[in-house]
Amino acid sequence: MAWSIADVARMSGVTSRTLRHYDEIGLLPPAWTAGSGHRYYEESQLLRLQQILLMRELDVGLREIQAALDGEADRVAVLREHHARLLAERNRLGTLARTVARTIASLESGSESESGSEDRKNMVKINRPENLFEGFQPDPGLEAETQARYPEAYEQSRQAVEALTPETSEQWQREVTAQMIRFAEFMAAGTPAGDPAVQAEVDVHYQDVCRFWTPNAEAYRGLAATYADDPRFRQNFDAIAEGLAEYLRDAMGIYADARLS
Repeated sequence: MAWSIADVARMSGVTSRTLRHYDEIGLLPPAWTAGSGHRYYEESQLLRLQQILLMRELDVGLREIQAALDGEADRVAVLREHHARLLAERNRLGTLARTVARTIASLESGSESESGSEDRKNMVKINRPENLFEGFQPDPGLEAETQARYPEAYEQSRQAVEALTPETSEQWQREVTAQMIRFAEFMAAGTPAGDPAVQAEVDVHYQDVCRFWTPNAEAYRGLAATYADDPRFRQNFDAIAEGLAEYLRDAMGIYADARLS
């Protein structure tokens, strides 16, 4: 039995675009391709896709996955290596959670002990506004510049925004605010902008941006620069934590270089 690329996408949750990319890089060629160019997959390809998705869940890179599946590397050795990484990440996140707990306790108490530890004295203050963008209106000049520079992206974004109801718009804004607080907590804990956990959060941010338009590396870096350079964007981010705009700009820049270039 064979399944079309649309069938496989529906069953697996992997987009057709991703499946075509896997074919192009030789990671998951289809069983055969019809004269129309449509790809078809059989059971062996579905089993291989299952293994790919498992290793992606373990944050194994595509090249490493292909090497393991094609017998160029020992699959167990690859999985053991990434199991060790996961354990290390679990320990790091535990440390981060304790740091954030101290931050929350400090903010809730409203004061810091003068005899406290050095890291407590230097703690970044994190505010928790209900909605980062409440009452915020785009700068007409910035909007015109964006429209002139990225006309297709501007139109795509405008249509997506207009399709939002007041309720979904408010919910989206609250989600954005919650994410910015998570970035602020990373910053408060001293986590580097290039840390895998921070970059995973940036990936969530990028995917959310793609709900409205799909920026390439240059455009995403431009958006990051706007966050830090435009006074009103900067004011909103720094209302959560001083320096958050620059931290976010740096994290987005690293993501653009590594994932979008």
